[in-house]
Amino acid sequence: MRMNFFVKSHGLGNEYIVLDEDNIDFDINTNSIIRLCNVNYGIGSDGLLLKVKSDKADFGLKIFNPDGSEAEKSGNGLRIFCKYLFDYGFTNSIKFTVETSGGIITAIIDETKNEKARIVTVEMGKAIFDSVTIPTTFKTDEVIDKILTINNIDFKINCVSVGNPHCVIIKDKLDIDEIKKYGSLIENHPMFPNRINVQFVKIIDNQNAEILIWERGAGFTLASGSSSSAVACILKKKGLIDNNVTIKMIGGNLKLKINDNWEITMTGEVRQICDGYLNQELIDDLEKTYA
Repeated sequence: MRMNFFVKSHGLGNEYIVLDEDNIDFDINTNSIIRLCNVNYGIGSDGLLLKVKSDKADFGLKIFNPDGSEAEKSGNGLRIFCKYLFDYGFTNSIKFTVETSGGIITAIIDETKNEKARIVTVEMGKAIFDSVTIPTTFKTDEVIDKILTINNIDFKINCVSVGNPHCVIIKDKLDIDEIKKYGSLIENHPMFPNRINVQFVKIIDNQNAEILIWERGAGFTLASGSSSSAVACILKKKGLIDNNVTIKMIGGNLKLKINDNWEITMTGEVRQICDGYLNQELIDDLEKTYA
């Protein structure tokens, strides 16, 4: 592949740019990530996926938010990355492992779809409810149905770590304006030292739920695999759903399975939007501006 080759794919509302650290001739840093996510074919991207080496798994991955911060895991980002690995010949195995800063995941590729649209399953690892690990300033074993008060409004919060820290709030009805108003206030609340992802969830029945998502570092987003995993685990923890659940998002649906030991498996479709080479004008601009 020529230098600065990129792929952009869509995973249920999330769009990511994929790059290979061995195949780019500029530095990946906060400013270049922001620039890449807002110009050229990266416009509107939810982040950047960087293929790196790993001595613990078949492949290594660094996940970056649009603001340049590094994420630990992203269910949609992982599925996009795994599709890229398979479709572009980095592996001919339909099952392989990927190391992220949030842990090692296993991916399974469905070969029945063509390379433009493929169903990918990823094992997201184990959900953790320990408040120290999440982390929050609540000193309890589990942050379930705790009250967080903002602007004199009480939110009953439930927290879990699925690679990233998540706060799940169960609602009778969902309101986009509400999550846009309170998402950032909850994300940056002193109760969450490392900031937190925020999900409002409405239960449809014991096998279906609908969510709205506020993603730390990115704001209101259409879909998130990690957020869906967090919601499924909280609902299962509270005995509100079965082990198998479909999470409905604005960007699409994900099917999740939660084992009795809290390990999560996620399945959903990924579609490639385009591939190509970052234009030289962009590369020169990155080097000139962020040297």
